[in-house]
Amino acid sequence: MADEPDARRSALEAILGRGPVIPVVTIADPAAAVPLARALLAGGISVVEVTLRHPAAPEAIRRILADVPGMAVGAGTVLGPAQLELVAGLGVAFAVSPGTTARLLDAALASPVPLLPGIATASEAMELVERGFRLAKLFPAAAAGGPALLRALAGPFPELRFCPTGGIDPTNARDYLALANVLCVGGSWLAPADAIAAGDWRRIEDLARAARALAGVPR
Repeated sequence: MADEPDARRSALEAILGRGPVIPVVTIADPAAAVPLARALLAGGISVVEVTLRHPAAPEAIRRILADVPGMAVGAGTVLGPAQLELVAGLGVAFAVSPGTTARLLDAALASPVPLLPGIATASEAMELVERGFRLAKLFPAAAAGGPALLRALAGPFPELRFCPTGGIDPTNARDYLALANVLCVGGSWLAPADAIAAGDWRRIEDLARAARALAGVPR
């Protein structure tokens, strides 16, 4: 069984290490993509995950890649090989899935784009380790067990590092970031839908700046 290439894993770890928070955004209007990315970047956040939950996502990704060179752009909610191939063609820096399937992991091992696969159980963690993955998304983090689950997983899986996402906000992000096996967290609170719709880029910049300050959380 093939392993995830070390170079691709290292590239993904470097991107996630820019954290501490990766904004998870859904963009319904591609015209909002560039000012949104610029606002996040102005607040000190240089990585964004654009989910494929809206048909406008590919065009939004294209625009950010073309006009905001300082932003590392990932594609989220990648559910299968076809979507992974699509986002690879767009030129994203990484892809994120909410869960794992054998077909998706097979495709990821053959793709030029590093995948951050989602898991919620020890059994799924075992499959990732068997295939050579060392980075994972815990999703839905809060519902699956939160920091307590991550502490429990650290024992049998010391090689895994996580980006927990789902149910994380400014009130509990520090609890996750204080864990040694957490590289960063994912959150949608940095880009609220109402702020995007209103074009309130200053609010998003302020939220990004506050999230960036979480980088100093002691471990």
